[in-house]
Amino acid sequence: MLFNNPTRGTLIFDQVIDELCGFLREDTSAQYSLTIGSDSEQRAGEVEFISAIVIHRKGRGARYFWMRTEKPPFPNLRERIWHEAILSTSLARSVLDAMTERDAWWSDIEVHVDVGENGPTKELIREISGYVRAYGFVVCIKPEAYAAASVADRYT
Repeated sequence: MLFNNPTRGTLIFDQVIDELCGFLREDTSAQYSLTIGSDSEQRAGEVEFISAIVIHRKGRGARYFWMRTEKPPFPNLRERIWHEAILSTSLARSVLDAMTERDAWWSDIEVHVDVGENGPTKELIREISGYVRAYGFVVCIKPEAYAAASVADRYT
């Protein structure tokens, strides 16, 4: 997995974890949130998925990392949104496991899903939220789902 960061450039997954842990060590008394979300865009012949990891030092800045994957077209919006949720949840699990291995304390990772009360994705809120919660993560939907709706969306 290759990730991108506006400051650090291209990074592999372990380097992203190093960056997250380093950011936490810079101010151990601060409060943090760690969010992961994905967005997608259907193009001719493929779907581009962007997944973002965002670490926010509350009141004092944030850093983010994003990765791109491409897949063949999905037959409908429902399957594409589900794939976004699966990508985000899988990435959240990988981040949690890697940070746990490094003894980097973490509270609740939020998975931001690109569904909301308005529009065609509202019928997916319950089932996707249940899926994310079943993995032990906090789920956020639009408009609070900034990792998906703002950060990942910026690169699709």
